[in-house]
Amino acid sequence: MKIEKIHHVAYRCRDARETVEWYNRNLKMEFVLAIAEDRVPSTHEPDPYMHVFLDAGGGNVLAFFELPTRPEMGRDPNTPEWVQHIAFKVRDRETLLQFRTHLESNGVKVLGVTNHSIFHSIYFFDPNGHRVELACPDPAEKEKLKRLDAVKWEMLEEWSRTKKAPKHAAWMHQAEFAPEE
Repeated sequence: MKIEKIHHVAYRCRDARETVEWYNRNLKMEFVLAIAEDRVPSTHEPDPYMHVFLDAGGGNVLAFFELPTRPEMGRDPNTPEWVQHIAFKVRDRETLLQFRTHLESNGVKVLGVTNHSIFHSIYFFDPNGHRVELACPDPAEKEKLKRLDAVKWEMLEEWSRTKKAPKHAAWMHQAEFAPEE
């Protein structure tokens, strides 16, 4: 018994149309389908909603719920905004840079390129306040992943005991944290 893949990931949105149009314009995601009901199928509670689905590539689906009768959505005040995000893979650095230019030309504030050693990323927020990451593989990704695989259990064990960042993979962000000249 094993999970095959993610069927879809669902988030809340403020406005379904705005969200569909934003993801189509900025990330080239096609609008796949919409579902709307006056009651929730799983719980049967009355709660009208619009549920929209977007093609995130490779058989992945990103979905959103607009809930017009509910209070405005918020964030967990105890979780920094950089923690909760969704990351999408792009082919290579050239594509990553093209997306950064495209997003910025559409008025989206973009952070990065951030060097995570095994991959490189840009970050930005969608119109609902959800943090989004685009990541491209590093050319030496496979070799670096092998190094990380060799220490993952040791790192987890040390973290579980100390709650301090183990240094087994500190090499990953050396370039990112290096002093600027």
